Amino acid sequence: MSPSLPFRPVSRRGVLRGGLAGAGALLAPGALAACGSPVASSDPSSLRVWDPFSGGDGALMDEIISTVSDGPDGFSIDRTILEWGSAYYTKLAMSSAGGRAADVAVVHLSRLAGYAPGGLLDPWDLDILAEFGVAEEVFASAIWRRAHYDGTLYAVPLDTHPFIMFYNPDLAEQAGLLDSSGALLPIDSPEALKDAGRALADVTGHAGIYFGHVVDSAQNWRQFLGLYAQTGAEFDLPEGGPSRIDRDAAVRVMSFLMELYDGSANPGNLNTESALAGFMGGRGGMLMGGDWELTTLRESGVPLAAAPYPQVFEQPAAYADSHAFVLPRQENPDPERRREAHRYVAEILKASLTWATAGHIPAYQPVVEQPEYAELKPQSSYASAAEVAVLDPPNWFAGAGSAFQNSMCQPMQAALLGNASAERTVDRMISELDSLLEQSNPVA
Repeated sequence: MSPSLPFRPVSRRGVLRGGLAGAGALLAPGALAACGSPVASSDPSSLRVWDPFSGGDGALMDEIISTVSDGPDGFSIDRTILEWGSAYYTKLAMSSAGGRAADVAVVHLSRLAGYAPGGLLDPWDLDILAEFGVAEEVFASAIWRRAHYDGTLYAVPLDTHPFIMFYNPDLAEQAGLLDSSGALLPIDSPEALKDAGRALADVTGHAGIYFGHVVDSAQNWRQFLGLYAQTGAEFDLPEGGPSRIDRDAAVRVMSFLMELYDGSANPGNLNTESALAGFMGGRGGMLMGGDWELTTLRESGVPLAAAPYPQVFEQPAAYADSHAFVLPRQENPDPERRREAHRYVAEILKASLTWATAGHIPAYQPVVEQPEYAELKPQSSYASAAEVAVLDPPNWFAGAGSAFQNSMCQPMQAALLGNASAERTVDRMISELDSLLEQSNPVA
């Protein structure tokens, strides 16, 4: 693309910076100034942005940025892609502490509690956002609440990406799980979900519900927390501890998962890749996983439909996370540049129908309400999950890609593999939680 146009695609220098971050390179605060060009540091409409979007997501974000950058009121964006994971969040913390960060960055909303309390983020100006059509009423309340810390808005959600249920409609019909209009019949109890798995296994001759979790650092936790929230029980992790967990509710959920993936109708010993392969090969009728698997599943050609994770306990809830925009702390932010950062995020949100094509639910509800979104299948079928989204507990050690999620998953993996009881598993989880609560936030 010509340098004279307002949007510059990711440069080789930007990709290399991302590679260094992924390798664990820690840049001194002074070195972070290299993230912006001389033009970007002088023109209020030129912004430095960081995000972890690569592959198909990265291409979609390129497309959105190109769209909002077109025309006389567009932007000149210096976009840096950093490898997702602990290195990304380490670099974000270091750059914020040094006051030389990007103008806008993307985080998982579940990680917000690790950054806002330590002064690593600057708050958003509600009045400026409102000027550009961004306010509380255009977001699902569950996600909007989690974008705050201590009553102040520190994040603007881009999407909700929930843990959902994919299913093969052809196999579901043969298993008697669809009504006369072709819609999925209600699955509204633990026994109903187990029955659905058995019915699908009878049809396929292999398995009913696929779920990959072995050596995965997050999948068990995602499914567990969503189901635990459905019980209505408290899951509170006060600073300093001890944890306030309803042990009986946790054992109830863990026992159900052990029955659901008992190795008969629904195998309990698969990794994510094996589960995907089994579902795409038609050897199972359902797959429990994140909406981010949509592109892979659709490209396989398997008959595909989706729905929110079934409400099998007392109240609706669905595990989810959210990509969100934040303002990394800067020592002396330029007011005009900050205003442009607000406008930029507002324009990205308004163009997020493009983002929805890959599976995530736009956080900006006017996009979800567009007829074009209703035509996106199966995305629009699980959009209601955003209304009952449950994120990781708001603690500094929790959130996407954290060691916390892995520490919760390991005991559950042992249980699903038949090596521990539900009671012992929950006790191990609670013990780990109490140990984490005794630690202090290293960036606070």
